[in-house]
Amino acid sequence: MCKNLITILAAFIGLAGAAPVAGAGLFSATGVVIAIVADDLFVGEAEGHLNGSGTLAIRSQKNPDHTCVGAFTSSAKAGGSGQLRCSDGTTATFQFQRLGAYRGYGVANFSRGSMSFAYGFSPDDAGPYLNLPGGKKLKHDGTSLVLVDLKE
Repeated sequence: MCKNLITILAAFIGLAGAAPVAGAGLFSATGVVIAIVADDLFVGEAEGHLNGSGTLAIRSQKNPDHTCVGAFTSSAKAGGSGQLRCSDGTTATFQFQRLGAYRGYGVANFSRGSMSFAYGFSPDDAGPYLNLPGGKKLKHDGTSLVLVDLKE
């Protein structure tokens, strides 16, 4: 009897010790975000949670000191929306469509221009969802993603 009680107690302690793991990201997923903001390429990451909420952070490839962070909510039926705040003081509301649990695309308008973005795609697959600057394409140069002339 005592041995069974100790086994049950140990199981409860084990479950109680595992509970914080769920808050640490067990029910979330991260993915790459590729964005074009006023002819500038931004790359970063989004983290989405099971309840449809999430955060994102992107960084300019031209000027790494220029960053944007935000939060969003989404649903499979309605897509999603969120707010973005950048290090230069600009803000935007963005909307996006989910193309599955881990992929989608969207748009936003900043005071300095529009933004298009795609998440969960490789650079080649993201291209059709982005408003790339005229005469440019995405290319991975071995260490980072860059905008290059179509002729390259």
